[in-house]
This record gives sequence, C-alpha cells and structure tokens, in this order.
Amino acid sequence: MDITKDSNGTILNDGDTVQLIKTLKVKGSSLTLKMGTAIKNIRLTTDPEEVECRVDKSTLVLKTCFLKKKN
Repeated sequence: MDITKDSNGTILNDGDTVQLIKTLKVKGSSLTLKMGTAIKNIRLTTDPEEVECRVDKSTLVLKTCFLKKKN
C-alpha cells in the first residue's frame, strides 16, 4: 500500500487535521476554500495523492500537494 504524504512529506493518517497552503476554487461549485483553512477528520483514499474530507456539509476530494498536516 502506498503512503499518503502532505506537501512537506509528512505522513497523513485517517482522522488527521490538515491546513490548506493555497486558496482553491472547487470545480462545479461556487465554493472557494481559503488558504489557511483547517480541515478536520480527513479520510485516505486508494490514491496516495488524494484525501477525502467534509467542508460545509459537502464531501470533497483534495490533492495532498495543497495540504500540510496541522499539529
């Protein structure tokens, strides 16, 4: 199984809290996620470059290159 890592190379696990390192526009939605937003309780996917999360009652898949693990 591949290891999921954030933009800094820190290993991510289910339930971790991450922070966005870039402002992102969500495709197919008017939602914009601001840089610095904390996202709690991520879920790992089968792709080591993507994580699943809930933001404003929506389930999103985010690329790990835009995330850093929050301590």
